[in-house]
Amino acid sequence: MITESAFRLATPADVDALLTLYDGAAHWMLRRGIDQWRPGGKDARHFRRRIAEGEVWLLRTAGRPTGAYELWWEDEEAWGAQPPSAGYVHRLMTDRSAPPGTGRKLLAHAEAQIAAAGRDSARLDCLSSNPQLRTYYESAGYAVVGEQPAKTAADGSRYGVLLLEKRLPSAWTTRP
Repeated sequence: MITESAFRLATPADVDALLTLYDGAAHWMLRRGIDQWRPGGKDARHFRRRIAEGEVWLLRTAGRPTGAYELWWEDEEAWGAQPPSAGYVHRLMTDRSAPPGTGRKLLAHAEAQIAAAGRDSARLDCLSSNPQLRTYYESAGYAVVGEQPAKTAADGSRYGVLLLEKRLPSAWTTRP
């Protein structure tokens, strides 16, 4: 069976859907012993701000939200000052009932957006203590290129993240 899906930029009307996706992913992680996100870790204010200041992409499949991600054009907190040669993927999240491969579909969409903006690398980070997520990103073509041992959380606490990067083919010049 073919299920139709479509990406679009999220709007403030999508905040509840984004909160549901985030909390669902956080609950799923906790049930599996993955220490990455906490339910309630991002609130409506966070997603409204990200929508207003940048890009939040929402994937709908069969008419319902099945995934989303944030695309940033700089990330000095994790990566330091960098030339404008990369896009930064944050909060990749899928509904657990989404079709298999939804996470990879989200990554591919983000990579295409980054390339269409004329940038040659996709970057992301994950907790240094999360080997499952590191393996997932490495299997999608990302390589660990560094570590930020003291990234600051919203509550002021510090944590370590691995910095992962994927060089994008220079032939990617069209938007998905």
